[in-house]
Amino acid sequence: MKKTLCALLSGVMAAAAVLTSCGGSNTTLEEPRAEYTRDLAGTTLNVFNWGLYISDGSEGSFDVNKAFEELTGIKVNYMNYESNEAMYAKLKSGAVSYDIIIPSDYMIERLKNEDMLQKLDMSKITNYDLIYEKYKNLYFDENNEYSVPYNVGLVGLIYNTTMVDGTPDSWSVMWDEKYADNILTFNNPRDAFAIAQFLLGIDVNTTDKAEWDRAAEKLKEQNKVLQARVMDEVFNKMEGGNAALAPYYAGDFLTMQENNPDLAFVYPKEGTNIFVDSVCVPANAANYDAAMMYINFLLEPEVALANAEYMCYASPNTAVINNPEYEYYQNEILYPSNADEMNTEYFYDIDIETRTYYEKLWEEILLAD
Repeated sequence: MKKTLCALLSGVMAAAAVLTSCGGSNTTLEEPRAEYTRDLAGTTLNVFNWGLYISDGSEGSFDVNKAFEELTGIKVNYMNYESNEAMYAKLKSGAVSYDIIIPSDYMIERLKNEDMLQKLDMSKITNYDLIYEKYKNLYFDENNEYSVPYNVGLVGLIYNTTMVDGTPDSWSVMWDEKYADNILTFNNPRDAFAIAQFLLGIDVNTTDKAEWDRAAEKLKEQNKVLQARVMDEVFNKMEGGNAALAPYYAGDFLTMQENNPDLAFVYPKEGTNIFVDSVCVPANAANYDAAMMYINFLLEPEVALANAEYMCYASPNTAVINNPEYEYYQNEILYPSNADEMNTEYFYDIDIETRTYYEKLWEEILLAD
């Protein structure tokens, strides 16, 4: 769901995890777990994914798409999108046919409900047994028919230890006037509203407009202490010591801390959003069989490891999670030991009336800055 710059940090580790061909390029698996054919050699697979969301050979990392091409003879036409909504609009237009997409949980729910996805042939995805059980049968795909988990993430609070007193444990610190003009927040409504909702004890998927009003008022109160609303700009601001506090995605924190050791990270006690991005096949996919082979390939232990180390997000693949050579093995940020005790909620695909309502409130919040 989210982009990360972790490739620069972990490319060498990813390269070490996968043996290279005699030519020196990181495009060959040592021992594929599944069987792959070249029956579809010469065909093209259209893959639509987030930017910087696959190990691509940069900085010595394993090149997933090149490796798939060499193994199967199938050409990968790889394209990027910036948000679930942008991807949805492209699919809805019908102007382009994609064979592989990697949406987030709530968007998968919407696509499935609108008959924009097709069922997967699980008999051809033999590596599916590597998916951790806790990421199967989730609300957006209860029977594991339309999606295969790719990445897992959590939202937490990043803070600069030289600028913040002690260890904050609550989202309320983002309203603390002591840190006025040094507080950042999300520049998108769903993530920003969620922080206020967790703080106020409101369900992040509520359809009660009065509850959205309460959260909106809380966000308006925050305007007076905010420095900025950001997305990827958070990297420069937090790494450069130009802000004290910022909510962001756990995987991206690891990138920032590498560049600024003064940064630390907590999961606030009120709770937080958890998300799962999964691989799906659109209803109008033109190369279904190649898509099945590609999904199976993404689950290969070496491929999944390379992706996990490149992206710095938690992996749903047990071959990664249980590998002591994995760079982030038992990392408390990505895999908190108290995860079962944390209050985490998934975003659901809220009905259009509620979505339109909170988007209107969001515009009011921005105008009230």
